[in-house]
Amino acid sequence: MGRGKLRIYLGAAPGVGKTYAMLAEAHRRVERGTDCVVGFVEHHGRPRTEVLLHGLEEVPRRTLEHRGATFTEMDVDAVLARRPAVALVDELAHTNVPGSRNPKRWQDVAELLAAGIDVVSTVNIQHLESLGDVVEAITGVRQRETVPDEVVRRADQIELVDMDPKALRRRMAHGNVYTSDKVDAALSNYFRPGNLTALRELALLWTADRVDEYLRQYRGEHDIRSTWQARERIVVGLTGGPEGRTLIRRATRLAEKGAGGEVLAVYIARSDGLTAASPKELAVQRTLVEDLGGTFHHVIGDDVPSALLEFARGVNATQIVLGSSRRPTWQYVFGPGVGQTVARDSGPDLDVHIVTHGEVAKGRGLPVARGARLGRARILGGWIVGVAGPVALALLLTHMDADLGLANDMLLFLALTVAAALLGGFLPALASAAAGSLLLNWFFTPPVHRLTIADPLNIVAIAVFFGVAMSVASVVDLAARRTHQAARLRAESEALSYLAGSVLRGETSLDALLERVRETFSMESVALLERTDGAAPWTRAASVGPHPAARPEDADVDMPVGDHLALALTGRVLPAEDRRVLGAFAAQAAVVLDRQRLVGEAEEARKLAEGNKIRTSLLAAVSHDLRTPLASIKASVSSLRSDDVEWSERDRAELLEGIEAGADRLDHLVGNLLDMSRLRTGTVTPLIHAVDLDEVVPMALGGVPDGSAELDIPETLPMVEVDKGLLERAVANIVENAVKYSPEDVPVHVAASALGDRVELRVVDRGPGVPDEAKDGIFEPFQRLGDAPRGSGVGLGLAVARGFVEAMGGTLGAEDTPGGGLTMVLTLRAAAGGPQAPPAGLPAHAVT
Repeated sequence: MGRGKLRIYLGAAPGVGKTYAMLAEAHRRVERGTDCVVGFVEHHGRPRTEVLLHGLEEVPRRTLEHRGATFTEMDVDAVLARRPAVALVDELAHTNVPGSRNPKRWQDVAELLAAGIDVVSTVNIQHLESLGDVVEAITGVRQRETVPDEVVRRADQIELVDMDPKALRRRMAHGNVYTSDKVDAALSNYFRPGNLTALRELALLWTADRVDEYLRQYRGEHDIRSTWQARERIVVGLTGGPEGRTLIRRATRLAEKGAGGEVLAVYIARSDGLTAASPKELAVQRTLVEDLGGTFHHVIGDDVPSALLEFARGVNATQIVLGSSRRPTWQYVFGPGVGQTVARDSGPDLDVHIVTHGEVAKGRGLPVARGARLGRARILGGWIVGVAGPVALALLLTHMDADLGLANDMLLFLALTVAAALLGGFLPALASAAAGSLLLNWFFTPPVHRLTIADPLNIVAIAVFFGVAMSVASVVDLAARRTHQAARLRAESEALSYLAGSVLRGETSLDALLERVRETFSMESVALLERTDGAAPWTRAASVGPHPAARPEDADVDMPVGDHLALALTGRVLPAEDRRVLGAFAAQAAVVLDRQRLVGEAEEARKLAEGNKIRTSLLAAVSHDLRTPLASIKASVSSLRSDDVEWSERDRAELLEGIEAGADRLDHLVGNLLDMSRLRTGTVTPLIHAVDLDEVVPMALGGVPDGSAELDIPETLPMVEVDKGLLERAVANIVENAVKYSPEDVPVHVAASALGDRVELRVVDRGPGVPDEAKDGIFEPFQRLGDAPRGSGVGLGLAVARGFVEAMGGTLGAEDTPGGGLTMVLTLRAAAGGPQAPPAGLPAHAVT
């Protein structure tokens, strides 16, 4: 039994027609005689989608209960038992209700595929796991239901269901996606034109990348080496020379002439590691090509033209951009350059552009050797071995009775030359080879004790010895220097990797960065100095270590960053090669300093904007919500004082009752305004002590009508660490808000429970509920949900409640009530001492 095939309809947003397309495909398959069933399809009340379900066999769903509510999910066992050829499974990223066979629906689909059943499914681009952060940044909504990218990528077919954002918004406005009561909110929030356009672009780009994968796979399976010009891909060949920047910019302009053009910069390095490329220049070129939207690639190859062409054909490139050769004219006698060879061997499917630049025919130059700092003791040891060693060896050999032979004598002197190279480098080895040649001639080559050589073969032997000694010494010296350079570059790369990581992590601690500089370069102190202009005195923006420098002139090492910043290090003088890494640290320190100041300025701006918003909302509240009870009071008082009407006792009582209700309402509104003012100014100081919830919560229900709330608090609950007055006000505001939105015949349920070292109080209503994206907003000051009528409050109740709860070290959040409604969850710290046993004769729960 083979594995089933997966086909996915991918959409940019809800409502583009994924489910409709899936059902239409199902009808086509049924007409062709395919055994096709509906495993799970959700039509969301859309009439046109629901009509397409007619005529298709549906596998009965499985019914599950969760938190008192009933849900239906796909019955995987039933689908497996039915064993259709094709199963339709909607919403691939859906999270199953607890108690289902698998936590996620894509896992259900995996079981069907493993059983040999083909599956047709749907998913939106925002549900791909890798795009969660991107989608949240675009829409402001975090997607909780996601599917791993690899699950979608492994699909046998992916079909994009595309729709223009304007067309989708028209479809929504006509009521074809959501019901009429949700259309306005959807169009003004998630389904804004900008959001839909960005999501559409994500879907198109993701699908295009998937098409590229299919194309590469097909070309590889069929061993197709020629270029298929389905998309302009321009490869830029870099040598590490200064002309690379010109080539990258030229290639970018070529790519911009065609839609969807792509630039790939490639540097070919020889496998022996011997190269004249400048690492600094390559790093600059890598940054440039990435800033321009391209990619940088590092390829190993001894034959540069062949490696470049192989790379270009491997990525299905259409053009190659190379620079005119920097070789002088006389060097062409040794053969054609890379550009000519690539142009000759590229074939008809690759266009090669040779771009002129300012470095043409100026020569490549030799790589600047970075001498290894071997240390005085090591260099001295090398000279001792190179000069004194051959003399000592010659004396030892001349006093030995046995004659080892000229060949063995040469090997011993060669060993000394190698040792001198390992210790002191090339110059001591050169001295050792020269001294060894002279001593071999004087003591061991006939005629001895003379510099003449009788046998011509001995002349050749000594010459070969000197050549071999120099070659071996050169290689050993180069290896030693390369080893030292590699260790140094590794340390530099670790330091630069730390800097790059700190940038990606968004670290903003300037002191931590300066401490890292102090540790990296073994300094006593590090200071970041700044001044406002060239004539102003220097001031310390930050410093670590004892006695930091007050001016760059006072430091052992100073690294300027622009005109007004400098990094000053005290402790020792740094070698020149360390200043490159120090410059990177200095630039990062300047960035961190700017970031800290920008964050501070943004926070100040946020506070000012928030204050302006609160003042504006307060004026609106005063102009209407506070005037409403005042108008009611004034009207009642005016009626009572009127001499034109003679009021009965009953009428007078009703008017007085209206005055009292208006005064209470006004007192409540003013109290919330004052409480919010205290919270904003930070003058709320809770008096924390252990309190029983059953002492506080019933008192908080005094402001709601009798029978509108039911209380369920176990007597065994531990006491909580709170301010009794603040908690009472917070609970009162929460319950009053719940009663306001809950149906009149359904009481609000207030229940408490212990969870470890916390106590949780839940206020459950059966009102209209709140969308996930609006749950945090209801705790903002002057926020009223939906179409709350004017005069029903200024929208401060929940904001004050959360402020009081957080001041006591607790939390207040909102969750959906299973079956509809909103649940406020208030979490408080439990007091030490554990649960309290209920007094004898009392029930375990206090129920109102």
